[in-house]
Amino acid sequence: MTGLRILIGCETSGVMRRAFAARGHDVWSCDLLPAEDGSNRHIRGDVREILDDGWDLMAVMHPPCTRLCRSGRRWMSGPGKWTPPKQLPKGRTWTSMRAEFEKGVDLFTACWRAPIKRVAIENPEMNDLAKDRMPADLPAPQIVQPFWFGEPAYKATGFYLRGLPFLVPTKHLTEPERGSDDWKAWSAIHRAPPGPDRWKIRSRTFTGVAEACASQWGGHDVEAQQAIQ
Repeated sequence: MTGLRILIGCETSGVMRRAFAARGHDVWSCDLLPAEDGSNRHIRGDVREILDDGWDLMAVMHPPCTRLCRSGRRWMSGPGKWTPPKQLPKGRTWTSMRAEFEKGVDLFTACWRAPIKRVAIENPEMNDLAKDRMPADLPAPQIVQPFWFGEPAYKATGFYLRGLPFLVPTKHLTEPERGSDDWKAWSAIHRAPPGPDRWKIRSRTFTGVAEACASQWGGHDVEAQQAIQ
């Protein structure tokens, strides 16, 4: 055995898939959308349909989280829990918003409970409504930043981990002075204007982060597995 059989769920860019593949792993990405790089190692479909296919490690990179994250809480409830929100996005109903919330909970829970030894799910820190619906064994996420891994950018990213260690920074950059031109450039993701591709810009995985995941998680416990073979 020279590597792991790895599933990269909810990814179209191929950034994470390629990082693991470069290290000799049998890795496949999966998403409802086609792979942007045209790879033949991309499964187009619902990741939940292949969770039982004998994977050693799964990284779910961009599951729908708009209704689960703290920034989206105001659209789900007013004061307290599950009271009518003060405002809704234009053209949306509270019923449709709650339906999206339920879909997000179902997908996240299915992936967390998958029969896979090592699991990493990328998701921002959740709001209280989402936390109430999560599995009891879900730990607090590790929050990382791209600049910990040589990428001059701000994007707080949470990883919920099972059977995997916290990521260790590989090339921690010095942060620019707040308000400076460099600081504004680092904040480009958060400053992205509204548009049809805004979700893609905000969800893309940084190469430095993917390289760290592949190096640190791809080698985790492989030696122990080889000893058993």
